[in-house]
Amino acid sequence: MKLGIDLIDNHLDYFKGKRVGLITNPTGINSEYKSTIDVLKEKVNLVALFSPEHGVRGNIQAGEKLDTYIDEKTNVPVYSLYGQTRKPTKEMMDQVDVLCIDIQDGGSRFYTYIYTMAYSMMAAKEYGKEFVVFDRPNPANGADYEGNILDLEYRSFVGYYPILQRHGMTLAELAWLFNEEFEIGCNLKLILMEGWKREMYYEDTNLLWVMPSPNFPTPLTSIVYNATCIFEGTNISEGRGTTAPFQIVGAPFIKPEEFADKLNSFNLPGVYFRPMYFTPTFSKHQGKLCGGVEVHILDRKQFKAVKTGWTMLEVVRTMYEEDFQVTKPYVEGRPCMLEFNTGTNYIKDRIYSLEEQYQILERDTKEFSKTREKYLLYK
Repeated sequence: MKLGIDLIDNHLDYFKGKRVGLITNPTGINSEYKSTIDVLKEKVNLVALFSPEHGVRGNIQAGEKLDTYIDEKTNVPVYSLYGQTRKPTKEMMDQVDVLCIDIQDGGSRFYTYIYTMAYSMMAAKEYGKEFVVFDRPNPANGADYEGNILDLEYRSFVGYYPILQRHGMTLAELAWLFNEEFEIGCNLKLILMEGWKREMYYEDTNLLWVMPSPNFPTPLTSIVYNATCIFEGTNISEGRGTTAPFQIVGAPFIKPEEFADKLNSFNLPGVYFRPMYFTPTFSKHQGKLCGGVEVHILDRKQFKAVKTGWTMLEVVRTMYEEDFQVTKPYVEGRPCMLEFNTGTNYIKDRIYSLEEQYQILERDTKEFSKTREKYLLYK
């Protein structure tokens, strides 16, 4: 198969005589492992780089802010889209005629790169610039999708549009959906992959895996991420500070055996919860012995990540009601992180029973499928 960036020679007319800006990070490489930065530097007039969360070189931890700097290797200025602004400013956009993106998405509504793309598309529309997407695979495949539709009351940089938590779309498909369905209306061009099929997981592509962010070490992370990332908004560790972030969940007050037994009693498809102890080296509960579980995926096709995550959250808060906490909002009067990640308040406030939550997931998945279908570029 070929990535979007592999096919740039077929689309050089998009860039001829134009100043080019690129949004990327270490995942921006072609099938021969060459950086997209270097590819564009050779073939077009690359004048600016734009950095998402974690930086162009991927050396920044989650949540750390960036300022404008010069990339040492290329001597090209790097404008931060995760610092003072998350949308390119007029001053930034004045430097380019066309802005493009080549970056590996994580396959989730709350993975911030897709909103870096959306905000940049808005800027392209506002300042009359073209926007080009070099497409890449969805690492968790492009056939399976599930979740609730985000309520716009809980809109944030980890959930800006009313889409499913696991969307099952590629970056180019999301760009087309954002541009049309949510009326960004920029001059959008898509450079699609060749040979990619929707049912492919990342391992099926034979492409080199490059971590899209510091706590996304393997393609398997993309499978469990939609289950356990919601624990970010609680006092439960989501495994940051371990060698298996998002595969490990726990806290000092959890008894591993009883927690695992309860979770396994639900007989959730495609998953086994193994009791374990771990000590995070950073992030939540740093240096403290935690009890919890490792989420073992037995069958990726059967595994329902969002349903599993919601079940895990309900079980832990029920079993350890006196110790479990939802973390407070960063800004008083604003929604908390759990609401932002789940795109609703009914998980935080326990408005529905677990069975009713399952029904909501089924309803919203079915509803969104009608919209999603219109923007699928790989049938």
